[in-house]
Amino acid sequence: MTVYIIGLIDVQDPEGYPTYSRQVSVTLEPHGGQFLVRGGQPEALEGTAPERVVVLAFPSAEHARAWYESEGYSRIRPLRQEMATGQLILAHGVDAPS
Repeated sequence: MTVYIIGLIDVQDPEGYPTYSRQVSVTLEPHGGQFLVRGGQPEALEGTAPERVVVLAFPSAEHARAWYESEGYSRIRPLRQEMATGQLILAHGVDAPS
């Protein structure tokens, strides 16, 4: 079952943030991760929309957690945390109807 990491991100340092975002893709590949949404121009239908929405897809929760804890992502995670605030949420997908 596909698992998603959903990021709701507000960037405080828009000039520095690309330093982080340019490095993320290469950390996803070894864990089977891929971007489905990256930035996305979010529009609030209810509540308040964050500045950026990121949706990553992984083959399993184990793959998603392995990416988050990997040496590659652990090295750049502090950049995001210094330049942006937000939430990262792991969510399980649903099986496609048969």
